[in-house]
Amino acid sequence: MTKADSPDRADGWTAAVRQRLGLGRLLPLGGAADGSWIAERAAAEALRDAAVGSGAVLGTLRIAPAYADGAPDPVVPGPPSALPPGPLRIEAGFSATARRPLPATADALRSALLTAAAERLGLVVDEVDLRVTALLDEEPGRVGRSPAEVREARPDGVAGTTAAAVPGVVSLTRVLGNAVQSGAGHVRVELATAGDHRALDVAQAVRKAVTGAVDGGPTVAVLVTAVVDQVSTAVVDRAGPAPV
Repeated sequence: MTKADSPDRADGWTAAVRQRLGLGRLLPLGGAADGSWIAERAAAEALRDAAVGSGAVLGTLRIAPAYADGAPDPVVPGPPSALPPGPLRIEAGFSATARRPLPATADALRSALLTAAAERLGLVVDEVDLRVTALLDEEPGRVGRSPAEVREARPDGVAGTTAAAVPGVVSLTRVLGNAVQSGAGHVRVELATAGDHRALDVAQAVRKAVTGAVDGGPTVAVLVTAVVDQVSTAVVDRAGPAPV
């Protein structure tokens, strides 16, 4: 095998494409046995929603591994260059007024982020690192975010039609290629979930349904590329080939 054909080079190329598409890191949902991942962009948008009402305005937000090494291997193959299961750390800057003590605002924001990570998404977050970046003259108002962009894929085949029918699945998506990738007794499904369903719960329901529906009972991994607020209309793109 040449260096040009090496797995490290392939993973680096995939990571570069993923970054250009704006997905960010592919974060583990749940633990090693859950076989599910979510795009950092999708997770960050959900966390930003949760921060509204905390008295803080989120700035830069990143989600990174909280472990140095020794993360367990997932029970199923994940998407290329996805992070292995393990605890995560949220790093964010925020602005707020001085009308309330800044430590109190930070505590409220930290609580909102931790609650949303666990109850809305299913992320295992051990640390929330916050820093004040600016002081505001007035209390922040409620500002709705733009609808999530969803590259929708039409369900195709048993795995696709089964996954698309699971409650909480808004649509299959095709950000990293075809919505359903199959081979060697394994299936990977890429999809968008509804904001009023916990992303990890939807992913687990998809894994169970697809395993039961496809001949041979393959292992199944799920990648959530968007969490769609049901009060907003997703931007849907059905046309054109997959980007990679």
